[in-house]
Amino acid sequence: MDILVTGGNGLLGRHLVTALRDRGERVRVLALPDEDARWLEERGVAVYRGDIRYPGTLTAPMRGVRAVVHLAGMTGAGRPIEVYRAVNVTGTENVCRAALAERVGRVVHVSSWMVYGVGRGGPAREDFVLRPFREPLGMTKADGDRAVQRMIADNHLPAVILRPGTFFGPGDNPQFGRIADRLRAGEAIIVGPGDNALPLVYITDVVHGLLLALDHEHAVGQAFNLASDQPLTQQQFLEAIASEIGARPPRIHIPHPALYTVAVVAEQLALIRGTQPVVSRLGVMIFGTDNRLAIDKAQRELGYRPQISLRDGVRLTAAWYLAQRRPDADAPSATAGA
Repeated sequence: MDILVTGGNGLLGRHLVTALRDRGERVRVLALPDEDARWLEERGVAVYRGDIRYPGTLTAPMRGVRAVVHLAGMTGAGRPIEVYRAVNVTGTENVCRAALAERVGRVVHVSSWMVYGVGRGGPAREDFVLRPFREPLGMTKADGDRAVQRMIADNHLPAVILRPGTFFGPGDNPQFGRIADRLRAGEAIIVGPGDNALPLVYITDVVHGLLLALDHEHAVGQAFNLASDQPLTQQQFLEAIASEIGARPPRIHIPHPALYTVAVVAEQLALIRGTQPVVSRLGVMIFGTDNRLAIDKAQRELGYRPQISLRDGVRLTAAWYLAQRRPDADAPSATAGA
């Protein structure tokens, strides 16, 4: 029987699809009607067109699958909260209801570390009350997480909730690519002192956790954090990227309160113009405060072990980044994605 991956054409989805097929699984992917899914189709992956906001489009892709990995979500900054809610909350509920209707054996819901909030002063644990930062992305991811918890309790949804850290890896243009571009242009800055830990994880370690959540007999009904067991500080992460791409490390420190004020104005302008803000409040909070995840539960109960150190992850991702930006580079690589 197949495994359905919603959002399987994105960064994490492509890495997961590759891993599933490498171990002999039959995979189908739910992609938006107008989404370019040639990367999947060229590899023989069954692509179903639909939209998690519309329940009627979920019946066909869900029929006959043994498991669903729900990756689809609205990310980025600068949109009205209703846009995030339609995907991250209502869309998640639709996927779970469709899985119940089709008697799917397991649902793995990929939430986010941001549901805990930012700058909590110590490693966030799975039993923490969800207190997301007051902005649309974190709030709706937390509401989607809570919706899955309710359906586990009330409807016996056979679901596992994963809360990964900020993942990066080959194909990561929106985050790693932007940071590297700024470093090469000499425009990167450090928020505050730079000694705060970032909740990072290399993308294949997230995939490792996803496979464990699919397979482990006692994972259903549980939530698990996925992150590196050796975090880097903001300054260490930026310096590691700069070293790998041959750029100068950032030297300019901007105080957190000052940059946060700039982000407030940038978000207001972006809403008026209908564009992405050049800097967001959430981005300032993520990079400028101490954020860590406790992963001992996943280690103990799933057998999760981070396999790629963050420094090795930076090296691997930087090699991909440099290859993409060669003047003679071909079309985007197999791992490139949104």
